[in-house]
Amino acid sequence: MLGVCYYPEHWPESMWAQDAKEMRELGLRYVRIGEFAWSRIEANEGAYTFEWLDRAIETLANAGLEVIMCTPTATPPKWLIDKYPDILPVDINTGTTRGFGSRRHYDFSSKNYFREAMRISEVLAKRYGEHPAICGWQTDNEIACHDTTHSGSVAAKAAFQAWCKARYQSIDKLNSEWGTVFWSMEYQNFEQIELPILAVTETHPAHQLAYRRFSSDQVISFHNRMIEIIRQYAPNRFVTHNFIPMVDTQTDNYALAENLDFVSYDNYPLGRSDLFFADKPAEEFKPYMRTGHPDFASYDFDQSRGISKKNFWIMEQQPGPVNWAHHNPRPEKGMVRLWSWQAFAHGADCVCYFRWRQAPFAQEQMHAGVKRNDNSKAAAWAEIEQMRDELTTVNFSIEAPVQARVAIISGTVNQWVSEIERQGDSYNHQRTEFSYYSALRQLGLAVDFISTDSDFEPYDLIIAPCLPIVDDTFIKKCQQASAHFVFGPRSGSKTDELSLAPNLPPGKLQTLLPIKVLSTETIRPDCNEQMFYQGNTFESRCWREELSVPSGATIVASYHDDTPAVVRQGKTTYVASLTCDTFLISLFESLANECAIPNIRLPKDMRIVHRGDIAYVFNYASYPQEFPDQNMGTFILGQAQLNAFDVAVIKINKT
Repeated sequence: MLGVCYYPEHWPESMWAQDAKEMRELGLRYVRIGEFAWSRIEANEGAYTFEWLDRAIETLANAGLEVIMCTPTATPPKWLIDKYPDILPVDINTGTTRGFGSRRHYDFSSKNYFREAMRISEVLAKRYGEHPAICGWQTDNEIACHDTTHSGSVAAKAAFQAWCKARYQSIDKLNSEWGTVFWSMEYQNFEQIELPILAVTETHPAHQLAYRRFSSDQVISFHNRMIEIIRQYAPNRFVTHNFIPMVDTQTDNYALAENLDFVSYDNYPLGRSDLFFADKPAEEFKPYMRTGHPDFASYDFDQSRGISKKNFWIMEQQPGPVNWAHHNPRPEKGMVRLWSWQAFAHGADCVCYFRWRQAPFAQEQMHAGVKRNDNSKAAAWAEIEQMRDELTTVNFSIEAPVQARVAIISGTVNQWVSEIERQGDSYNHQRTEFSYYSALRQLGLAVDFISTDSDFEPYDLIIAPCLPIVDDTFIKKCQQASAHFVFGPRSGSKTDELSLAPNLPPGKLQTLLPIKVLSTETIRPDCNEQMFYQGNTFESRCWREELSVPSGATIVASYHDDTPAVVRQGKTTYVASLTCDTFLISLFESLANECAIPNIRLPKDMRIVHRGDIAYVFNYASYPQEFPDQNMGTFILGQAQLNAFDVAVIKINKT
């Protein structure tokens, strides 16, 4: 299924019917509207203008399109800000109030905004909740984008104090669990507690973690109430939210998604790749400048499927150059099609392109659309037509699951801990997690992202690249599971309040593997050392732990000085260093073979993923490449020799 994002308020009404007709001819089924239209819906307090929106919905419906309605709460209008200036958030890095004039200019702790956001959501839900043309709803827009989860406002401070009181009950307990005796930071009451921002040097790590947990809870409470309102007035309609990359939300993504019917994701491979690989040398980045890294989009797709615990949607798919990255190249010819197929392969049920027509004005006028601002067809048009036709040819079932026997344990708390205490400038949580994921994908392995609360039974290999905080329940689940577990450095190193594990890291993980981390060091990224595994030499990078290993454990890999770098006992492996991709590929290949998980070393920049009884093969390279396993099944799209930036689809032979 295909769709598009449309802003009827940006265009003369005389264009709407032709737009709708062309959308349907292009093979689009769904149209998302309304997400930024608050000022057009309610120009002044209580003065609603729905007639234009009624006509827009009717026009789209008459063309055979289904409408996704959005709550417009990401863009509170000027009159609302003027009436309630406390809605504006306070920047935690500067202490200045972030002003009106863009979007997401609201504070999750503002009671006035909470009330007004729920009011406009209810007004819309009452009017359109049972409209026959509206199939579902999107909440807000890209929650947390532009660093808006946190605020340093007076309202946030008061709410944080109340949150601390509810969590710790007594100030003595807070002082004890945080360890505020350090640097004379002890509190006499909860009203003394400040936000952990704008201090002379670093603030208390437990204080920072509590603030992040609080901020996450504020976002989730806001979001859950909006969902409740929509469900009250819009029965039998789906409710979703368009997520940004999970690392950027600064929110517990599993909790944020819990009450949704499914997760949606906004996919911008080029803009995101430009930001993610900004520090990479040109020779590493340039091959992916117009394509994105082969694993980058799928990394976000698999995370979206993981937090949703089911299939997902792409609510915004990049069709051309964007306007918000450091640099904004155009996609290579064929990539809009490839990204679309890649999304479906990894579990998407629908891909919606952003946007129908390039805006000739305002902040996003340099952001490409499916059509140019003069209404001519942009480069992506032909690729969407091709998708329309190919989807009929392939005819896959949207109920078909992605079948993964490998899982990565992920979670926002892991990210928070590594951000609060980086210990070295080169440590980056997302890069660490991505390197593990990319190594698995280069072996053709499908990957699920799961939480510590997930069911472990479907998996044979479970990997935690960084899991600093673990509890007894998790340890018990690991003991009961049949899977082999791999833990990366820093795992088990912290208590729930971010103190060092009292029995030395990896703390409670010692129940599974009785090693001890005696010391930790971080080294410059240009001072890599060697590591030896199975007679081969690899790199030990950035982070290195010194291990004490009992006699019953097996030393799998060693550092340059012949001390243990990777240790195993039974079904648990601990990796004590950040390493190169080639080591991770070798380690995971060995473990996959041991676990009888089929895998294949793919050619550079080629990837494969299975969904149901169909395999999807992608060639990100700028040159033709041949898929190595030609006996897998019958090609129903493409062929074994994939052209540059090409896709092949294989119906798998039944055994």
